[in-house]
Amino acid sequence: MQSRKVYLNRHNNLLSLEEHIYELVDVKEPHVFRNLFPYDEVPKIAFNDRIVPHNMPEEIWITDTTFRDGQQSRAPYTTEQIVSIFDYLHRLGGKNGIIRQSEFFLYSKKDRDAVYKCMERGYEFPEVTSWIRANKQDFQLVKDIGMKETGILVSCSDYHIFYKMKMTRSQAMNHYLSVVRECLETGVAPRCHLEDITRSDIHGFVVPFCLELMKLGAEYGIPVKVRACDTMGYGVNFSGAVIPRSVQGIIYALNTHAGVPAELLEWHGHNDFYKAVTNSTTAWLYGASGVNCSLFGIGERTGNTPLEAMVFEYAQLKGTLDGMDTTVITELAEYYKKEIGYSIPHRTPFVGKNFNVTRAGIHADGLLKNEEIYNIFDTEKFLNRPVLVSVSNTSGLAGIAHWINTFYHLKGDFAIDKGHPLVSCIKELVDREYDGGRITVMTDAELVQIIEDNKLRCGIDLPTVDVDSI
Repeated sequence: MQSRKVYLNRHNNLLSLEEHIYELVDVKEPHVFRNLFPYDEVPKIAFNDRIVPHNMPEEIWITDTTFRDGQQSRAPYTTEQIVSIFDYLHRLGGKNGIIRQSEFFLYSKKDRDAVYKCMERGYEFPEVTSWIRANKQDFQLVKDIGMKETGILVSCSDYHIFYKMKMTRSQAMNHYLSVVRECLETGVAPRCHLEDITRSDIHGFVVPFCLELMKLGAEYGIPVKVRACDTMGYGVNFSGAVIPRSVQGIIYALNTHAGVPAELLEWHGHNDFYKAVTNSTTAWLYGASGVNCSLFGIGERTGNTPLEAMVFEYAQLKGTLDGMDTTVITELAEYYKKEIGYSIPHRTPFVGKNFNVTRAGIHADGLLKNEEIYNIFDTEKFLNRPVLVSVSNTSGLAGIAHWINTFYHLKGDFAIDKGHPLVSCIKELVDREYDGGRITVMTDAELVQIIEDNKLRCGIDLPTVDVDSI
């Protein structure tokens, strides 16, 4: 048995032992980790306390799947809507291109029209890329359009290889590699989507397969990207958890055992167990440069990692927005509501109607004294969303005046104070509600209706608001 080499690791300046080379384990029966995924029980999170080090790349970024995975759970976007959203993503990502790429389907004429129109924009970022299944017919679409890069579905768990594809591991690997090689022979950079990685045999299939992908990339001089897809949301970010559920364990294996460099590695998460955001952040922290996201988390089943969430995760980790324009997030939320007819749940962070609205009376009192007490950051600066106080029997005249000024964007000389007749009128009507036994806060729609009914009598000219649209 040949001894592994000892070498100086330039990353940490320690002597290290050359990594074991993992070869394909071509099992006769599928290995489906029944001990972790019993199906008739809740999945189990097991630990072996094998700890891997933090390894966040110098550069991290976001990639977008709004027009691919994001369209698999809703009515397809029109071509015009796709182009408009793409423009918003370009502005949101900023001059440094933190939103690096956006991927598209190519199957329908509408899909291809949207691709052409987005490419005609001439933006450096997000780069327009595609997604195909691992077959030659799909690849022909990529060649016809002239794509520089395409994603390729390469399912990697035995659930998919044996039960869906009806293949052995070696047959699946050879099939995948033949499509990747065809991509490379025509100069198209492949991005391999390792579907269902959190139920796969990491060292028996994933690592050997990725080793071959890296060899092909070196042979053709074209980078081969790897996307680790937590298709079912089974990934966990707990230190010492066992693979294949451990996010940091998967990233470590791909970096260290398969030799996939950070800049060629990204994470694609789903939210089935409420872990999409934390798992994506964990992938960054342990060695993946890219995290793949969808606007507002819209995607298959419970959805993908919300893109807007990772914008703020980036800022918290890096200490800077690096040129991203976060006010575009609010514009996108309004566009989805008004132009697409999509209703964002009111309590959704950053974009929900009530995300920075306080309803508790004691919180409202604190906000009126200093909004930093109960607001996560300057939401008016970063999202064009000033903090809002809900009105109840504890709000007082000052609270009602604050609500009016905030809701109607009244500032400076246009702002009203608690002595304005309209404020007194609203307080009188609100008090009457609570004297009658009401216990819930006043809704925005109710307050707007009161203002619409009384603004002329109280001598104030406020813009008309459609109550039904609130």
